[in-house]
Parts: sequence; structure tokens; C-alpha cells
Amino acid sequence: MKEQNKNSAAASELNVVPFKTKALPYMIVAPALIITIGIMIPFVMAIYYSLTNFSFRMPTYSFVGLRNWTQILASKEFLKATWVTIKYAFFSTAIEMGLGMGVAIILNNLNNRFSKIMRVALIFPLMVAPVTATIIWQLMLNNSVGIIEKFLNIFGIVGFPWAASPKTALMTAVMIDVWVNTSFCMLLVLAGLQSLPKSPFESAKIDGGSTMFNFRNLTLPMLKPSLYIALLFRLMAALQEYAVIFALTKGGPGDTLMNLSLTAYQTGFQFQKFGYALPYILVLWVFINIIAKQIVKRQRAAQKQAAGLEE
Repeated sequence: MKEQNKNSAAASELNVVPFKTKALPYMIVAPALIITIGIMIPFVMAIYYSLTNFSFRMPTYSFVGLRNWTQILASKEFLKATWVTIKYAFFSTAIEMGLGMGVAIILNNLNNRFSKIMRVALIFPLMVAPVTATIIWQLMLNNSVGIIEKFLNIFGIVGFPWAASPKTALMTAVMIDVWVNTSFCMLLVLAGLQSLPKSPFESAKIDGGSTMFNFRNLTLPMLKPSLYIALLFRLMAALQEYAVIFALTKGGPGDTLMNLSLTAYQTGFQFQKFGYALPYILVLWVFINIIAKQIVKRQRAAQKQAAGLEE
């Protein structure tokens, strides 16, 4: 009997789970839960205040329902801001993806001392804040002292309007954005290229596959997951761009560059209509969320296809 009691006591001791072991899963989940709560609180407050006439000028506010939403969605300012947002995001992301992919392929194929130096040099624009980069470009594009203006004068182009004209303001903002963020796309694509297996390319080389054939049938399909990741980050950032446009023209000339972010800022903080400004941001959030889900879905499918798990 004593031996049985000892054995049962030993078994019960083995079955006792220490407190640290029990608490470990909760400790791991806790930071993510705190961050989620920190995100959800202002998000829920934004939805609530978008249904009110809240303003910094008035101590009290009242519930107005969907009046702000209906007025904004039917306004010309909203349509204009949405169109500017789409154009800016499309052109800047397309150019950055194209240039980033091209430069990454060139650097990956060279694989010499020059390519290593260029990899370091091309990262420099990422170290410059967008506002600082915009100010630098404003100085270079200045019609009296700008170095780019002096260079264009050699070819007979004098007084190019750049951001001063509605016809070239978007081009100027996109050009600055491309200079700042192309390196980001280049780094992601380059990392994807260097992670590709070498055996398929060696087999294709033995079989006499051309460079274009290898790129179209081997490199591009296996590189798609990395391309989708770069597209996701850059497109999300471009859709909500604020710093470059604000530092360049503050949305001008006129309302040429007034995208959803700048329109929300102007309405909320300059015109003091905070409740009326929030639907702009929430519509932008819905827009980005829908696009991001579609890109992530395609990225996962491309990842499975590249791994040979899906035809």
C-alpha cells in the first residue's frame, strides 16, 4: 500500500503543470492582443465620430447619422480626390516596380564589385525622409538655381513649370516618389532573385534555353511571390501618400494633387470639420483593405505554384 501511495503521489507530481508553462501562451499572445486593442479603439472611435458633426471649434456635438457619408460620396471633391489617389498610386507603383525589377535583375546578373557598390549606393534614397527628399528636389528643379533646370537649358528647355503647373504637378510628385522608393522594390526583388534555386536554370542552360525563355518560364513564375510582396507594400503606401505631395505643393496648384489623405487633413484640421473629414479616411481604408486582400490571395497562390504544390 505504501508503495502504491508513493507511485500515485509521484504520478500526480508529474501531471502538475508549472505556472510558467501555463502562462507562456498568454504571454506570447499578450503583445499582439494589446496592439490589436490599441488599433481597434481609434478605429471604432473614427467610425463613431464620422456619424457626428464633431468639430474642434464646438465644445458639443450631435449625432447626424449617415449625413456626412452621403454628402461626401455625392460631392465632386470626393470624386476628384479618389481619382487623384488612383492616378498617383498607379503611376508611382508601376514605375517603381518596373525600375526596381530591372535594376535588381541587372545587379543579380553582374555579381561583381561594381554591383556590390551599387547595391549600397542605391539604398541611400531610402535613408532620406520623404519631406527632406521633396525639399531637395524643389531646389534642384528651381528655375533660377536648380541644377536640373541648368541641364535642361542646354537642350533649349527654359522655365519648365514642374510642380507649378496642373499639367506637370502629378508627374513631378511621382518622379520624387520614384526616386525615394524604387530602392525598396529593388531590394525585395533582389532578395527574391537570390533565393531562387539554381538547378532549373542550369538544366535550361544545358538544354539551350534562351535568356528570354528562362526569364519568362523560370524566373518570372518563381519570382511572383516576391513581386506581390513588393507590390503590396508600395501600393498601400502610394494610396495613402501624404508627405511628398504636402511638402511639394500642399495639394496644389489649385486642387490638382488633392488626394484622399490631403483632403481629409484639410477638411479636418484646416476647416475644423473633423466628423466630416473622417469618411475620407475610412473610405481609403476600405479601398486599401480590398486591394490588399486580393494581392495577398494572389501572392499565396503564386507561392504554392512556385513550390510545385499547385498546377
